[in-house]
Amino acid sequence: MKKLLVIALMLTGTLTFAQNKNAKASIEVDGICGMCKARIEKACLNTKGVKFADWSIDTHELKLIFDDRKTSVSTIEKQVLDAGHDTKVLKATDEAYATVHPCCKYRDEAVIDDHAPKKEHEHKHEEGEDHDHNH
Repeated sequence: MKKLLVIALMLTGTLTFAQNKNAKASIEVDGICGMCKARIEKACLNTKGVKFADWSIDTHELKLIFDDRKTSVSTIEKQVLDAGHDTKVLKATDEAYATVHPCCKYRDEAVIDDHAPKKEHEHKHEEGEDHDHNH
């Protein structure tokens, strides 16, 4: 009986130790601009237990630090989906997506093109045209 009690206590201790108040995770989240960044990060930070959220416009990587005793990656991901942003695995509902600002419609090819950086040669060509108009 003592052996059983010792084993039970050891397992409980291991399970408790496995919980991490500074767990780290990374999720791929679709978005396109600074407004998306603010919305995604706010959705995460408004989730109890999330301590840090940083979404990259360039890589679409959402880096998280959270207390896994209070929340989970799936709970945080649901908050992102509810804010209207798709993840690599799940798609936001059409209703949630409809709430994002028109400039943030990351599923729309025209909006994506509007946010694409201008190519270097196009930029130089435009500068040349402006320069010619000044003379």
